[in-house]
Amino acid sequence: MASRISNYLSLIKFSHTVFALPFAVIGYFLAIKFTLAEFNLKLFILVILCMVFARSAAMAFNRYIDRAIDEQNQRTAIREIPAGIVKPQSALLFVIANCIFFITTTFFINPLCFYLSPVALAVVLGYSLTKRFTALCHLVLGIGLSLAPIGAYLAVTGQFDWLPLFFSFAVLFWVSGFDIIYALQDEEFDKSKNLKSIPVLLGKKNALLLSNLLHIISASFIIYAGIYASFSFWYWIGTFIFIALLIYQHTLVKPNDLSKVNLAFFTTNGIASILFATFVLIGFYY
Repeated sequence: MASRISNYLSLIKFSHTVFALPFAVIGYFLAIKFTLAEFNLKLFILVILCMVFARSAAMAFNRYIDRAIDEQNQRTAIREIPAGIVKPQSALLFVIANCIFFITTTFFINPLCFYLSPVALAVVLGYSLTKRFTALCHLVLGIGLSLAPIGAYLAVTGQFDWLPLFFSFAVLFWVSGFDIIYALQDEEFDKSKNLKSIPVLLGKKNALLLSNLLHIISASFIIYAGIYASFSFWYWIGTFIFIALLIYQHTLVKPNDLSKVNLAFFTTNGIASILFATFVLIGFYY
C-alpha cells in the first residue's frame, strides 16, 4: 500500500506543490488581514485540499495524456506510466477522482468557488493539450498556477479584489518563465515530434532572454503589490530574497550548458516561494 501511494506521489510530482501552495497561503491571509474575516481552520484546510486535488488532477492528466510522447523521450521514459509502474487506466481514474474531490470541496467553501471550479479545472487540465498547437503553453501553465492566490482569497471573501490579483500576475509570469527554462531540455525532441514550446519557436538563447523578461515582469508585480498595500519591512526582505533567487537561477542555465536546469527549476524556485511567503506572513503580524 505504501509503495502504491509512493508511486502516485511520484506520478504527480507532489513535491512540486511547493511552487503555488505558498502563494495560496498568502492569498488566504491577505483576505484575513484586509477584510473583516477571521481565521477559520476548517476553511484553511479546505483551501489546502483544493490546491492538492486540483494540482494532483492536473499532473496526473498531464502524465496520462502525454504517455505516448513520454515513452519516446529518453528523459521521460522512466516516468511511471511509460515505465509500467502505473497503468494508464489507473491514472485516468485518479484524475477523475481528484476532479470530483476538488469540486466537492469547493461546494463546502462558498457558492462562487463552487461555480468557478469547472473553469479552474478546465484551465489546469487544458494545459496538457496546449503544447500540441501553441508555443504559449508555458503561459497557460502560469495561468493555472496563478489561480492559487486569487482562489484562496475568494474562498475567504467570496469577492474579487486587486491585491490578490497582483500576486496572481506575479505567479503567472514567474511560472511561465521557469517553465521555459525547464523546456530547454526537450527542444530537439519537441522539434522532432512537432510539439510547440518557446525554445522550439525561438531557440535556446532567445528563450532564455524571454524567460528573463517574464521574471522581470513577475518581480515588478511583487514590488507593486508591496507599494500598493504599504507592506512592512518584512515584506521587502522577502521580496529581495525572491528577486535574488530569480536572478540566481538565470546564472545557472546557459544555452550551451543545461546541466543545472533541475537546480534552477525545482530547488531555486521552491526555496524562493517558501521564503517569500514566510516573510510576507511575518509582515502581516509583526
